[in-house]
Amino acid sequence: MEDYLQGCRAALQESRPLHVVLGNEACDLDSMVSALTLAFYLAKTTEAEEVFVPVLNIKRSELPLRGDSVFFLQKIHIPESLLIFRDEIDLHALHQAGQLTLILVDHHALPRSDAALEEAVAEVIDHRPIEQKCCPPCHVSVELVGSCATLVTERILQGAPEILDRQTAALLHGTIILDCVNMDLKIGRATLKDKNCVEKLEALFPDLPERSDIFDSLQKAKFDVSGLTTEQMLRKDQKTISRQGIKMVISAIYMDLEICGVLERSSSPSLNLTPAPSIHPNLQAYLQGNTQIFRKKLLPLLQEALSAYSDSKATPSGQHETAGVSGEQVDKELDGAGALLFPRLSQDEEEPSLPPTPMNSLVDECPLDQGLPKLSAEAIFEKCSQISLSQSTTSSVSKK
Repeated sequence: MEDYLQGCRAALQESRPLHVVLGNEACDLDSMVSALTLAFYLAKTTEAEEVFVPVLNIKRSELPLRGDSVFFLQKIHIPESLLIFRDEIDLHALHQAGQLTLILVDHHALPRSDAALEEAVAEVIDHRPIEQKCCPPCHVSVELVGSCATLVTERILQGAPEILDRQTAALLHGTIILDCVNMDLKIGRATLKDKNCVEKLEALFPDLPERSDIFDSLQKAKFDVSGLTTEQMLRKDQKTISRQGIKMVISAIYMDLEICGVLERSSSPSLNLTPAPSIHPNLQAYLQGNTQIFRKKLLPLLQEALSAYSDSKATPSGQHETAGVSGEQVDKELDGAGALLFPRLSQDEEEPSLPPTPMNSLVDECPLDQGLPKLSAEAIFEKCSQISLSQSTTSSVSKK
């Protein structure tokens, strides 16, 4: 596979017609592996001197968002540097030059931005229901199986099983197992064809990893968001749909939100939280009934929750999972983070309190005892205008 991919990259430097096998815009593991292996098969079985190039339909910078793909490529020993991404090839320029033939795999409808490329589509292989209005007028092969890699595997086994090596077989084998949830009959994702293809690959290559081992490792890598920024997490599993000029983006973040529970259950101090409406369904907001609880009083509660969470992630020996970082260092970093988030509140700083009633007051109580006066922006602007007008009038009288 490495030699083939190196040849693909070299072909990009030449001005010649290309057959591009293009996966979908989500570029999940199924789409990526289906594009790689189908292009590999076509290159090995086509007698004419035609160049088949797999293109991953994302920018190279987005690959880290596909944790399972990154993990699997490393495990199968396929260097990322050999892959070709969408931002490294100009499909529209190739099409305008009459040098592009497209094969769509794991999708059958091009987005509006690629509508001009539809006339270059020569074949479609997909495993989801066809949208007739969106499907290009070409040879379409669609079957509702658990993984598109199953359809590619079947084509290779029927057409030229001899081209399979362990590396290619491992790519297909692991992808089908992940997509079909380890062939779990209770889940119902795997079809008979998925099952048969996995068994045939295992018969050809008995040293392939155990199904449960490869599934567990890929599943763990797929949902691992460590090291990603918030923006990257939102883009990690992003799906985009568009109808009549309206675009909708759906994202999922795979992480625990225990801190919410800590605040809701807190009794010392009691926050008296009431859920507040939010325009964002995955953003929890609250109305705080106990207004006496300021940030400084809330910080110890959150720090305790974070410490408990860190302890729960510690190994049996008591060391945190973070390599080379001790529990004490983690606590210091958490304290530092709190200081950055709330720079105006130091450990020695007390919450601002209302001034006491003056001892020589002629009234029973100070108006400030009932809380700070409630001022509106309009009242402040009006007062400033009055002061300005007064100063202007005084200045005019003095000049006279």
